[in-house]
Amino acid sequence: MNLLSSLRSRIFLASALLAVLCIGVAIYLVNVRVTQEAERTLEREIVATAALVDNLRTTRTETFVQMARFIADAPPLKAAVDTNDAATVQPKADEYQHQLKSNLLLVTNRKGTVLATVGASPRTATIISTQPAIREALAGREAFSLLPQPNGMLQLVTVPVFVVTLKHADILGTVSVGFLLDDALAAQLKAIMGSDIAFGMDGQILAGTLPREHYAALADRLRTSGISRVLIGDEEYEMLPRPLSASSDQPNVASGPVVLVLRSRTEQLQSLQAIHAGLAVTAIVAVLLATGLSFGVARTIARPLAAITDVMREVAATGDLTRKIALRHRNRWDDEDARLLATTFNTLTDSIARFQREMSTKERLTSLGRMSTVIAHEVRNPLMIIKASLHTLGESGADAAAAREAIHDIDEEVTRLNRIVNEVLDFARPIRFDLGPVDLNGLCRNAAAAAQASSPGADIALNLDPAVATVVTDGERLRIALVNMLLNARHAVDAVAASNGAAPVEFESRAAGDRVRLVVRDRGAGIPADALGHVFDPYFTTKRGGTGLGLPIAKNVVEGLGGTIAVTSAPGAGTEVSIELPLTSVAQAGPALT
Repeated sequence: MNLLSSLRSRIFLASALLAVLCIGVAIYLVNVRVTQEAERTLEREIVATAALVDNLRTTRTETFVQMARFIADAPPLKAAVDTNDAATVQPKADEYQHQLKSNLLLVTNRKGTVLATVGASPRTATIISTQPAIREALAGREAFSLLPQPNGMLQLVTVPVFVVTLKHADILGTVSVGFLLDDALAAQLKAIMGSDIAFGMDGQILAGTLPREHYAALADRLRTSGISRVLIGDEEYEMLPRPLSASSDQPNVASGPVVLVLRSRTEQLQSLQAIHAGLAVTAIVAVLLATGLSFGVARTIARPLAAITDVMREVAATGDLTRKIALRHRNRWDDEDARLLATTFNTLTDSIARFQREMSTKERLTSLGRMSTVIAHEVRNPLMIIKASLHTLGESGADAAAAREAIHDIDEEVTRLNRIVNEVLDFARPIRFDLGPVDLNGLCRNAAAAAQASSPGADIALNLDPAVATVVTDGERLRIALVNMLLNARHAVDAVAASNGAAPVEFESRAAGDRVRLVVRDRGAGIPADALGHVFDPYFTTKRGGTGLGLPIAKNVVEGLGGTIAVTSAPGAGTEVSIELPLTSVAQAGPALT
């Protein structure tokens, strides 16, 4: 059965699909919006983290600048540096380093020679003393620098140590204070801001919170700018590089110090799984509720219509117009349109039933009137002849020959009256068929012989198809109907024999698949066009002395056997009667006169 053939199914499917579509689109849009918002949040957090790193580094640098200035302005240190004696300067440096707790403290004389160092090896101290920051400080300017170290980057703040006289300021040397940007600092920043940190310089990562096996993948990102994505291991990260010195403000300077701020995109999206799961459960529940509601709505709409269509189907199948539609629903589900349709249908069936009764009465009266007229007309003539014959027999002077003729006339007219009564009864009462296997071609030969033997006249030319097999039908009733049609055809040919010659009546049979076709064809005067539509009407005849029941009876027989009959005719060209019968008849009772 087609799923869409039912109104309830169509309403249910349309409502359910609309609900599912709306819910699906809504859930999809919410998921997209949540994901986009998570991406934007991730980017905002990265930018905020980068800003915090910059602010922390700037604050820490300013702090160490102040500390370096304080140390450089301390008279004990100035006096020690002025001696240009490393043994004198070193204890002072140790003392200030204990107070400062920096990663590096370096003191040089006015020539850049290291006088004291804390937190660095002699070789490292020598390297630092050759940096441009030392020369700038000896020139009287504060300087900042970042130096690569095996475990990170060393940020140095270098200030000059000078004494001011009445005439000028004399620079005695420099003080450098440094702190490391190493794994420990990166871990502290991650603990504060929740983002991974990596410090890089000269095309390599020096320190960070990620495992060192991933440093190679991060090193290529030191040259980039803006937020980008990088795959590290099994996780995808959003990454933002930020320069750490003025010389590396340009993003493509590979040697400049850079801090990379990373945020795990995979971890962020995994946190959305609970939201997606909740939305999925909500969608499923909403779809189930919408489907149930759609089914309920469809059922309430289709239920009264189903009651109406069921009754309509029964009325169409049985013809019983007494069936009424009764809608039994609770008041809250009462459908005004369905109730109006049911009331209209009930009223219509009442009107049709009343009209049928009236038409049946009229047809019965009309049939009785026509039958009475035909019977009166047909009976009157035989009765007059019988009356005249009886009058002849009653005369005293009637001879034997006149008596025999009168008796013969009486017998002939009684036979005629009996035939009229039999035809009326055959048409009026239902036909009871006796089905059985019949040799149809043999039946046709028998009917042709009986019709030809009834009276002299036109011959019957047989054209029987050998392919016509045995059929299951009522042979006797079919033979009588065929004899009747062949007699009509012979009479039509005899009527024009004087002018046209006695053309034979053609009688043929043809196999047509699961049916057979019988044709009776004559070359008589034909039937006028205005009379052709009434040839099957009871008591309609154009033949003098006919009852008008021959073709109606034949039609009842053929249709009762499951076949069809048709008449075609043209005035002056003749008439053709065509019968089609099934190979196996399913007999039905013929109509009775009511």
